Amino acid sequence: MKDFTTDMTKGSPVKHILLFSLPALIGNIFQQIYNLADTLIVGRFLGKDALAAVGASASITFLFFALCNGIGSGGGIIASQYYGAHDDEKVKNTIFNTGFIMLLVPVVFGSIGYVITPWLLELLMTPAKIMADATMYVRFMCIGLLFVSMYNYIASMLRALGDSKSPLIFLIVSTIINIVLDILFIWKFNMGIMGAAVATVIAQFISVLGSGIYAVILNPYFKLKKENFNISGGMIYKVLKLGVPMSLQFALIAISTMALQRVVNSFENVAVVAAFTATGRIEQIVHQPYQTLCASLGTFCGQNYGAKKTDRVFAGYRKGMLIMIIISIVMFAVMQVFGKEIISLFVDDAEVIELGAYGLKITSLFYIALGSIYVIRGVLTGVGDAFFALFNGIIEVIGRFTIPVILISFLGFGATGIWAATGFVWLISGVTAWLRYYFRLRNEMSGVQRIHGVRRALNHH
Repeated sequence: MKDFTTDMTKGSPVKHILLFSLPALIGNIFQQIYNLADTLIVGRFLGKDALAAVGASASITFLFFALCNGIGSGGGIIASQYYGAHDDEKVKNTIFNTGFIMLLVPVVFGSIGYVITPWLLELLMTPAKIMADATMYVRFMCIGLLFVSMYNYIASMLRALGDSKSPLIFLIVSTIINIVLDILFIWKFNMGIMGAAVATVIAQFISVLGSGIYAVILNPYFKLKKENFNISGGMIYKVLKLGVPMSLQFALIAISTMALQRVVNSFENVAVVAAFTATGRIEQIVHQPYQTLCASLGTFCGQNYGAKKTDRVFAGYRKGMLIMIIISIVMFAVMQVFGKEIISLFVDDAEVIELGAYGLKITSLFYIALGSIYVIRGVLTGVGDAFFALFNGIIEVIGRFTIPVILISFLGFGATGIWAATGFVWLISGVTAWLRYYFRLRNEMSGVQRIHGVRRALNHH
């Protein structure tokens, strides 16, 4: 069963992390191109009002995606631990039971989302002139929620087994199809924002179909026999125990983003909403290397934790932090120098470009804090720390609700306070994550290492 998997309990930690991260990073970037394609084409072909409508809906669609995808990610961590422990039957049982959950959850949340979308947009103080388009866009994303969730579930399981390359091919193909359909539906058929929404849903369906067929045919762990089709209450509990806190963390982050979106919408200036939309799409790209590093460390630490190799878990943390710092410095330089050029890709409105470029200069100051959150999250989730994910989400929600008010309403930052608030939230969350790692995980695992050292010494004598 080694042809389509990678055992990370042996060999160089840096080599494993980088080799795993590269295809996963490319895959994540292509996944974000879904959103970028909509944003670029909508902004260029339909104007800033349409761009603002897509942006106003982003935090809501992220909320529903988050509620589903955390469970799939939790199942992937459990699968990686069983894989590290060489328990093949438990790996298969995890794949089946997580899949069972992931078929039900998106249907429930997608249906709820479809119904309450207008109410959520009103809650966010969405400008009246973009309300109809934003409502339509969110509802189409709710329809495609099942496809997004199932793709991320399959990808999480493949990555748990050390295979970050396979999902990439299908994602690239579906992304190209998404861009082609965007242009066709918006430019050729004049479907407006609906064209972008339909194109995205079709592309999402193609990605889950392709990766699913591949996994079942070629990956040995997905070749389930009759005895593997066993709904296990114990396994479902394990998946939910880790996955639900992760989902809640992602959901809380989404809610905090919605809180910030409400602040943005309150300016009643479409240029501010459009600038925030453009920088938001760019920040999604910025997050990708960090998210990839997080996923890589989650698999690496999960496998080694399952194999009881705690020294390699520590090594993963140290090497992950070094890689993150290098990435952060490079991206900081790019945003400081080329901010206007990057924003101008989305829109040709001078006010939007000026606001967006200044926003990127502010947020890029905090990239190392943002990267620290992801590195530590990867390590902690890899060893099964479900509490941190939820706690970190709570911290971010508190920050998103309070810091913008302080900066904009009391300190008079104006629109630039939107981006400053984002940076300060990353800083607070990063410090909180490091404290969690140091006082909980490091002390606990240092104790485990001492016990193992004593045992090795006794065995030697």
